[in-house]
Amino acid sequence: MIVLLVILHVIISLFLILVVLVQQGKGADLAGAFGGGGSQTAFGARGATTLLHKLTTGFFVAFVVTSLALAVLQARPRSSVMSGSAAAPTAPAKK
Repeated sequence: MIVLLVILHVIISLFLILVVLVQQGKGADLAGAFGGGGSQTAFGARGATTLLHKLTTGFFVAFVVTSLALAVLQARPRSSVMSGSAAAPTAPAKK
């Protein structure tokens, strides 16, 4: 279970990195290169949410969920084969 979750976590991490790197910055257009930005309002421009923004949000949520799940699974005490042993430990033999 933990191995599958770690593999899924790594895949989600790679996709999150790729989606973030593909996005353009806030002032990456031609007007931003020359100090423009006439379409900005007092609180910043708010365009339509693109597919990349939705993918980024989705991968971020999945990343957080898998991170929390891994943390919880790793924090739980594991049962051992030796924990159910009925035999009491013996004292070392005298010489």
